[in-house]
Amino acid sequence: MDLAYIPSPSTGVIELGPIPLRGYAFCIIIGVFLAVWIGNKRWIARGGKPGTVADIAVWAVPFGLVGGRLYHVITDYQLYFGDGRNWVDALKIWQGGLGIWGAIALGAVGAWIGCRRRGIPLPAWADALAPGIALAQACGRWGNWFNQELYGRPTDLPWGLEISEGPNRVAGVYHPTFLYESLWCVGVALLVIWADRRFRLGHGRAFALYVAGYCAGRGWIEYMRVDEAHHVLGLRLNVWTSIVVFVLAVVYFVLSAKLRPGRESVVEPGATAPSATAADPATAADPATAADPATAAESAAAESAPAPSDTAGGDAEAPGATEAAAEPADTKAAAGGDAKPEAKKL
Repeated sequence: MDLAYIPSPSTGVIELGPIPLRGYAFCIIIGVFLAVWIGNKRWIARGGKPGTVADIAVWAVPFGLVGGRLYHVITDYQLYFGDGRNWVDALKIWQGGLGIWGAIALGAVGAWIGCRRRGIPLPAWADALAPGIALAQACGRWGNWFNQELYGRPTDLPWGLEISEGPNRVAGVYHPTFLYESLWCVGVALLVIWADRRFRLGHGRAFALYVAGYCAGRGWIEYMRVDEAHHVLGLRLNVWTSIVVFVLAVVYFVLSAKLRPGRESVVEPGATAPSATAADPATAADPATAADPATAAESAAAESAPAPSDTAGGDAEAPGATEAAAEPADTKAAAGGDAKPEAKKL
């Protein structure tokens, strides 16, 4: 009796009264919220304003969903436009079928529109969101588990995925490629976070690292899958896509590091740099004193010293007047021996 296999859910839909909650959609929604939450924290840490990531995501997410679905339908058109197929099924996104390549490509177009409306550089926004996107993919891959799809070759490993008989699938135990990719995406997210802190990646390099890291894993995971796919020169189409995109990401990373080293000093117009406010809120509020420490020290000394006393007769200032300036007016009058009227208090 085999007890070590990963079971598949008997259904991908949970009925909440009249509302069907589909596991695939639920995983995508969780991933989107996770990406926006992490991206918002990273954006604020880089000097951006709270809520900006969510505002731009309003553009990026719908574009990404459309792009992901278009990529899937175009590359697997025979599933919707072949003999005996119904093209209306191409609109049923809840049944599965989102291509990450199309989602990122068209999602970037939506993000560019949102960034342009806010006057924000797209690479800086993408850097803040990069690890969140990887974790969103890690969540989204569990939607494939609910739909019993995108599994690998048959296996007898203890972590094999048990698949039941159904349309376009044969019962058996297979490699859980959805799980492999989910764990890989978590690793990519941690890599981006570590590298970003260690090397202060900017100008789109954190996002390029995420893309390269994801493609490196997607290539070998895609090679294990057994679902129907187009092949070019003996390799699945998505393997070739992973190779090409990986090379492009690495080239961008290297060229960007040479042409624009470091990280953006300002990521959003009107936002306050976190270093200034964290160091001294009072100083950060005054740009003149913040720019010149000596000026700040002199200003502080002038504010702490009492105003000079207004004495009649205008005596010449004796040596050591710096110390005497700090003494009360009546003390200075007594020391001089002159019978002068007490200084008026201002």
